[in-house]
Amino acid sequence: GMIGLERARKHRPAGFRTYMLVCMGAALTMLLSQYESYMLHHVWAEKAAEIGIRTDVSRFGAQVINGIGFLGAGTILVTGQQKVKGLTTAAGLWASACMGLAVGAGFGYYSLSSVFITQYKGAELGTIALVSNVLRELTALLAAPWLVRYFGRLAPIAVGGATSMDTTLPVITRYSGKEFVVVAMVHGMTVDFCVPFLVTFFCTI
Repeated sequence: GMIGLERARKHRPAGFRTYMLVCMGAALTMLLSQYESYMLHHVWAEKAAEIGIRTDVSRFGAQVINGIGFLGAGTILVTGQQKVKGLTTAAGLWASACMGLAVGAGFGYYSLSSVFITQYKGAELGTIALVSNVLRELTALLAAPWLVRYFGRLAPIAVGGATSMDTTLPVITRYSGKEFVVVAMVHGMTVDFCVPFLVTFFCTI
């Protein structure tokens, strides 16, 4: 997201939301590949052996890299002065996708609540919590105008959750108004602070 902010400030083709969507999409793809591998080797093991299904989970990540290649190529332009522009943006998109794959593979956590839920309730519920958080954040990023129109200017802040103080803040500022920036930041910090206590409490009752 921070790479996207810098690119948007310089008026490049890909901005904040583009980088966020690329990273989150790559992370979700890697999570799905790991889910498929787990299910085929445990829950669906008998049926997979009977049918003869074999899969390579790395194929998911490979398709992300291929897709980003096309997306990055669209940002590279040759000007009338025969100067090439957009290489940094394309490289940034590629790096953002790779970071998303790394996060999805477990080299970092995207959602603190999913970490706690995994510890207390198992990997299955932890994965569901992570995917739900990703989808909720995507909703805040993409549907902010609709949320403001039908539910009021506080709606994107509520949907953004803890990310209302960072990731979704630019979108909230744009559609809810600058007067809601302080509200969004306080809301995000409060939710973020409460996560370890509330999630732990509800997982232990």
